[in-house]
Amino acid sequence: MTSIKTQKLPTQAIGAKIFHSCNIISLFIMLTSGLQIYNANPVFGGRAGLHIPAIFTLGGWLAGGRHWHFAGMWLFSLNLLWYGIYILITQRWRYRFVGVNDIKALQKSQNSKRLIYAWHRIAYTAIIPILLLALFTGIGMYKPAQFPWIVDIFGSWQALRIVHFASVPIVTAFAIIHSLLGRKAGGTELTESMFW
Repeated sequence: MTSIKTQKLPTQAIGAKIFHSCNIISLFIMLTSGLQIYNANPVFGGRAGLHIPAIFTLGGWLAGGRHWHFAGMWLFSLNLLWYGIYILITQRWRYRFVGVNDIKALQKSQNSKRLIYAWHRIAYTAIIPILLLALFTGIGMYKPAQFPWIVDIFGSWQALRIVHFASVPIVTAFAIIHSLLGRKAGGTELTESMFW
């Protein structure tokens, strides 16, 4: 009689589930409301520039888009803050961010799973300054009178907007890469376990 091994389904800590769920919601809100704000004064081409179809926007008009955008920003920022505290207390940061061993693995390892984990940690680490830049430029755009030095760092308010807007495709690309690497490492079961 042969015994059949049942594959253990991956499980994630409740903190990771909450973090990923809040991130998806807040990023969706910020992306769609940000496109609504963009339509009021497009970065590319001025008022007559490229406009985003209403089906991809949230808020209905400029003020509505701003309200949704800041609500999403607060959810995202607080979620990022508490998750930072959570991984610090639980010491999960040791397994989340790139280290010397990951760089060595990229150079020498033939183990495909080890390479996936190395790339995952690189992506996970690289997104941190991008997210901080997005929040930093967002604060400068929201309160230019209170934080004129943020505007000065980038040279002008318009340059600040371009940098902030450029963070959108980078964060979107990260979310896609993060998901694909997760699927390669543990299949759909792993990625689904991040949410429920």
